[in-house]
Amino acid sequence: MWLGENHCIFSLCTLCLCGKMNESSKVLTMASNDDRPTDETVGFDTLAVRAGYERTNEGEHSEAIFTTSSYVYESAAQAAARFSGDEPGNIYSRFTNPTVNAFERRLAVLEGGERCVATASGMGAILTTCLGTLKAGDHMVSSRAIFGSTVVLFDNILTRFDIKTTFVPQTDLQAWQQAIRPQTKILFLETPSNPVTEIADITALAELAHANDCLLVVDNAFCTPALQRPLALGADLVIHSATKYLDGQGRCIGGAVVGCEERVGGDIYGIVRTGGTSMSPFNAWVFLKGLETLRIRMEAHCRAAQQLAEWLEAQPAVLCVNYPGLKSHPQHALAAQQQTGFGGVLSFAVKGGQAGAWRLIDSTRLVSITANLGDTKTTITHPASTTHGRVDAAARIDAGITDGLVRISVGLEDIADIKADLLRGLRLL
Repeated sequence: MWLGENHCIFSLCTLCLCGKMNESSKVLTMASNDDRPTDETVGFDTLAVRAGYERTNEGEHSEAIFTTSSYVYESAAQAAARFSGDEPGNIYSRFTNPTVNAFERRLAVLEGGERCVATASGMGAILTTCLGTLKAGDHMVSSRAIFGSTVVLFDNILTRFDIKTTFVPQTDLQAWQQAIRPQTKILFLETPSNPVTEIADITALAELAHANDCLLVVDNAFCTPALQRPLALGADLVIHSATKYLDGQGRCIGGAVVGCEERVGGDIYGIVRTGGTSMSPFNAWVFLKGLETLRIRMEAHCRAAQQLAEWLEAQPAVLCVNYPGLKSHPQHALAAQQQTGFGGVLSFAVKGGQAGAWRLIDSTRLVSITANLGDTKTTITHPASTTHGRVDAAARIDAGITDGLVRISVGLEDIADIKADLLRGLRLL
């Protein structure tokens, strides 16, 4: 609602039907007591800049950082009412903080969800989701083509609590179907996948999940809501590593889970409240600032990645290039259908296996050798020995992660400079 001149609160007009949001999730409602329009649909970029924050009495223009661990109550009765849930308000910054809440509200509206819960990391978001939706004896089906730490979480840690996972090829719908058991509760995937950029049919998997009383959980870190909105395609929960593109400059660690109020605001929020997988106020403030430029950064990343992928395909030392924007990509048409851009991450295999990949990486002078992605700075890594180094070698091969594979997160430098930096090493292969 509008509160006088230049004081506004943005609120969502949403509907949750079994975890799926309708088109009204795009609406930013501005109730008014003056001549401003009401119930107007505003654009993604407006939401990214202004949604979710309530200006304080200090009149600040940029969002405030509430660096406080606790809050003061007017009376013992008010404290009791806050803790019991009878009165809304801040309790303790492990689970209620105004800066974190602002980030959660903004990301929720960008994803078309009712509720978002922020976490300390992207892996924290996945763990929180699993702990909030699964119990001993439950089963998951997951794509093989996921982040290495996620594989370790599912295979080595959740199994200690009798939660088992079956891994299947991401693009084989029949394999997903055959892997589902009576105990299956979650279908989990990343699309595009890390690092070979396989694209899953979210709508088809959502239909399969719901036909078997399962939740479809989609890691959307590579695309962000600027390029892909899994909830609108039928997914129940969206996972983010805010560390990546939501921040966009490699500054902070954080994660998030987005979905409907009943699901995210219930047991998933309860895990954060009690288990403490919480996001810090400072990190939330950094992510709020990152969201303001999300779309324009993603467009620039996509444009540069497309140019680099096309150039790499023409290099003699490159055996293959994995990028959804290439017509040679096996799911190019699907990516064009369910995404509005092809992303900023690509991978390619070079001659010489690991030795060739390492020689190329070590020859760079501009590109940063680091396993992070989603940065304004271009980064390069060897997945088989870094991000997926703890994954069994056979499982790596099944996921398409060969010893000669190199992953690049294309930044915002001049593309000619990135090409020149890679060419130095490619000429040695």
